[in-house]
Amino acid sequence: MGDPPREPPEGAPEGGSGNEDEYRSVVFDESFVRAARIQELSARERLSGAFGRATRPRVRLGPLGSVPRQALALLLLILLAFGAAVYFGVSSPKGVPARPEGNQLTVSLVALSPASAVHPVADRADPFAVLPPGYGDGTLGLNTPAAAATGHFSRVEVAKALDTVQHYLAASSLAPVVLVQGSTAQVRVFVTPGEQAQFDASVAQPVDDRHHALTGWMVRFDPAQAALATDTVKVVGAMRVDESDAGTLQITTDHTFVYALKPVGAPAPAPVTLETVRRELTFQFDRVDLAAGQLRLVDSVLQAGPQSCAASSAGYLQPVLAAGPQGTAVAPPTPADPGDHGRPAWQVCGVLAGS
Repeated sequence: MGDPPREPPEGAPEGGSGNEDEYRSVVFDESFVRAARIQELSARERLSGAFGRATRPRVRLGPLGSVPRQALALLLLILLAFGAAVYFGVSSPKGVPARPEGNQLTVSLVALSPASAVHPVADRADPFAVLPPGYGDGTLGLNTPAAAATGHFSRVEVAKALDTVQHYLAASSLAPVVLVQGSTAQVRVFVTPGEQAQFDASVAQPVDDRHHALTGWMVRFDPAQAALATDTVKVVGAMRVDESDAGTLQITTDHTFVYALKPVGAPAPAPVTLETVRRELTFQFDRVDLAAGQLRLVDSVLQAGPQSCAASSAGYLQPVLAAGPQGTAVAPPTPADPGDHGRPAWQVCGVLAGS
């Protein structure tokens, strides 16, 4: 019988027994051999010298048969990332301008001084009897038009914008809590976030600098001086729908509001004075504004009378109220000096025409 296997002269490898059993775990089975990327040449192939090397690459059937699963997964991830980049690159709002913020509203206030003494209305029970035909009560006088699609906005979107404008005009021009009770919250809810800082600054510190006159946002009278003789407000005017650009819907309104006012604290029966306020407003909407039911007021031109030219109208309108049957005299407007640069050029005063 032969000699049993002996350890090599230098001894058994460290950590091993020298027995063949320790190599059983690395014996290549048939599936591992078939999966090899290279294959040793046969004796006939080596003698022929056709390959010029001792091994040849193993060829698999199918276009991706030799690609490992890890490579396939990596390729798939790359393709998904590339597709996502293309999608978001096409659909991202790179070409959409940033939504405007800051002082967007420009205000022009024009006080209309009475040409003569201000007299109270003759009929306190029907103070609006002296108005010409065409005035309606409250929102009926706004004459909100029927919605129609524009070039880039649907009929539904235009209807939403018109509805928002009508509610804003009702809150800022017709609501007694705004007109004579000093409230502003009912108006602020319609202001877009980009204009709310400007609105809040106008409330905190109104000033006629063409941007922070609170009366550019709403009609309001000093509660310490004027009260409503009736909650009814007469209105006449119209609205026009347009587009500022492909992504901006624009609505321009031009209305005249007539208020019946009486002095606060006057003994009954208190004299009633008609105060006339014309508001020409320009509103703009993008689709975010439409979805939120908010608007951007970008231009406000207001004429009010009878009004004192000497008093500031930035915080409250300052109507000249009749103190009795003899009327209230008021000083004529001060002539404007174009050479006086100490007075802002936009501060304008006119003379109220008619009764």
